[in-house]
Amino acid sequence: MRPINTSPKDSTPRHAVSVAGVVVRDDGRLLAIRRADNGTWELPGGVLELAETPADGVRREVLEETGIHVEVDQLTGVYKNVTAGVVALVFRCKPSGGTERLSGETTAVQWLTPNEVAERMSEVYAIRLLDALDDNSPHVRSHDGRQLLTDQP
Repeated sequence: MRPINTSPKDSTPRHAVSVAGVVVRDDGRLLAIRRADNGTWELPGGVLELAETPADGVRREVLEETGIHVEVDQLTGVYKNVTAGVVALVFRCKPSGGTERLSGETTAVQWLTPNEVAERMSEVYAIRLLDALDDNSPHVRSHDGRQLLTDQP
């Protein structure tokens, strides 16, 4: 039997790559969304398309999900969901225009304080926003979808 997330031609595991933006306003508030499919609070992001760069993917995903245009600053973390086989590249961004709006993927778009992030998000998503505020980026972490498994330099 072939392992999950492998090509039929070989047994090399395949991973999905996603991108997400930690959008930080001048007042320190962070852009967050509440997902329509499961009600969880997360940062805006999604699957990186084959023909786009990570920065282009972040700009597209943040705009699609929130109505906010961003300037991509820097990579702040790489996060692997070992259960789902997804590797997320997370970038710190600055808002550059637009107006907050809901999409088919969101039921709320809000600017949160770091304390509100810690209260509303599970640790596997909150850590991504909090890592982006740390000057010791990028961080490399693994999780199982519910909790962090490792914290690597």
